[in-house]
Amino acid sequence: MAHDADILIVGGGLNGPALALALAGEGLSSVVIDAQPAAARAAADFDGRAYALAIASRRLLAHLGLWERVAAEAQPILEIKVSDGRAGEGPSPFWMHFDHAEIEEGPMGHMVEDRHLRPALLSAMEAAPDVTTLSGETVASQEVGPGGVSVTLASGRRLTGALLVGADGRSSGVAERAGIGRTAWGYGQTAVVCAVAHERDHGGIAHQFFMPGGPLAILPLAGRRSSIVWSEREGRAADLLALDDAPFLDALRPAFGSFLGEIAPEGARFGYPLGLSLAQSFAAARVALVGDAAHGVHPIAGQGLNAGLRDVAALAEVLGAARARGEDVGAEDVLERYARWRRFDTAALAMATDGFNRLFSNDNPILRAVRDVGLGVVGGVPWLRRLAIREAAGLTGELPRLMR
Repeated sequence: MAHDADILIVGGGLNGPALALALAGEGLSSVVIDAQPAAARAAADFDGRAYALAIASRRLLAHLGLWERVAAEAQPILEIKVSDGRAGEGPSPFWMHFDHAEIEEGPMGHMVEDRHLRPALLSAMEAAPDVTTLSGETVASQEVGPGGVSVTLASGRRLTGALLVGADGRSSGVAERAGIGRTAWGYGQTAVVCAVAHERDHGGIAHQFFMPGGPLAILPLAGRRSSIVWSEREGRAADLLALDDAPFLDALRPAFGSFLGEIAPEGARFGYPLGLSLAQSFAAARVALVGDAAHGVHPIAGQGLNAGLRDVAALAEVLGAARARGEDVGAEDVLERYARWRRFDTAALAMATDGFNRLFSNDNPILRAVRDVGLGVVGGVPWLRRLAIREAAGLTGELPRLMR
């Protein structure tokens, strides 16, 4: 079968473009099918969205030639402080403190704003000769045939390739059409995401404050600004999203505290329903899944994008090695290598984030005592603390070559 490209990628968010660039480095061509218009993707307005990129993810971006494009705007995460309590009452005396000085690799991660990362990916794709982007296009159908897979777009255009990759989110059409089921449930929570400016310098410290309704993450951005990810019960979150800026800040201050001085809103607020979504398989006949199409987890540990980028690096390595050996990159045994590599890691992450959210997002006095003791133990035992730091930095497990 004559193919339009080696790999067809559905989804132009972050993981799809990153995969296209990683595949180009392996000598594989790709077409990225993006439902959003090009102008919407390229918009550089500040909208409050930002990502905590672990050390391993930063290495991947460096290998792809992207890190130098965003490094000047990236904020190093030097410390992480984790505590438990209630809004307005302050944290429990038992808490964890992670310091990047306890590992040799440098800052545990970097905060990078969406408005910097997304344009960097888009411009790199435009410059890559083996990457083609189709914006404003959606897939109407897909079909596996002898020697390849084809998709028909809503516009009527037909494309063929050796492999179809779904990077199209938790409601992945690629996965559904391939007959891949999902294990999924909601948490009855919504993440309220925004950014604030503040009087005092954050010192590169990220804070995670667990409250009965859900965790509040205060994540340092470049300058005297922080990204807010506030997980709350759905009804309460809806009320917060509907508030004007002044009453929203009044609601935020008891949980945020005064340690950074006065705060002011920056950009818009977004609401994201929270739940767990895990594909029952990461591969099917000539189909592979990456990112949220494969696994969507609670943002409690900030690992969603990092897990997706690990998928990207692993799939690119598997396909690159198969190509070098003269194998069909869409063959079942090739895709099983990828699925087997990522299966345990993603299942462990899903179980960990699910368990932590259930343990901490309540006001049960018995569970409160258990988790406070747990925070104190992990924070007080050096080898446990160092292990937790390396996990947060993405340095554990079998790292793909692009993340080493």
